[in-house]
Amino acid sequence: MTRHLVIIGGQRCGTTYLSSLLADHPQIAMARPSPPEPKVFLSDEVLAGGREGYVAAWFSHAAGALVLGEKSTSYIERPDAISRVRTVLSDPLILAQVRDPVARAVSNWAFTSGFGLEERPLPAALSENLAGPRDWDPSLTSVSPYAYLERGHYADWLRPWLDAFGDAVRVQTLEDLLAGEGTLAELYGWLGVDASHRPAALGAPVNASDASSHTLDAALTGRLREHFADHDAALAGLLGRRLPWS
Repeated sequence: MTRHLVIIGGQRCGTTYLSSLLADHPQIAMARPSPPEPKVFLSDEVLAGGREGYVAAWFSHAAGALVLGEKSTSYIERPDAISRVRTVLSDPLILAQVRDPVARAVSNWAFTSGFGLEERPLPAALSENLAGPRDWDPSLTSVSPYAYLERGHYADWLRPWLDAFGDAVRVQTLEDLLAGEGTLAELYGWLGVDASHRPAALGAPVNASDASSHTLDAALTGRLREHFADHDAALAGLLGRRLPWS
């Protein structure tokens, strides 16, 4: 029986790398073409074709695959996608990947700046975000390019998906995926495919912004950690374990 996997995010949390690891597996087919992302469940158009139309449009290459997967990081921030996913796919597996929210915020800023959408220096952008959100143009992007801090409130974004899909939701961290092969093998087992497969791209993240060259001073870092403290605690509670960046 073929299962559907929907990777819902988060943005700048290594999901492109994750998708490449899954696409390398002979029993998994990821949606094509994938760049920038399919985002098919962000509008009602997907409902007209149903599951057959969805598969025909994005998985013509997937003969014999046990898992058909799609990655669209906007989904985690768009609860309107939930009913469309449920209607079209019935009983999909939902996968979310998160990371240290401070590192994620820096990567998000570098990514937004790289596309010419951000003119503020990193410290100014994050300091101003501590004071509140910045307006953005929904006609240009499906979600705000400036939600550097809000996007790290992982538990808030995950709860609607957990409420809708329950045990079919898996949440993992980029840090755990990068730490060794155990998380990937566990993920393969959860998907019901051969857990012994080792992708050629393992350990070589893709689509990573040059965030390592951008640093924050200790005072701003402390303010950011304080901002995320309650959100991290809520996420740890949802996962039932200590976070790797705690």
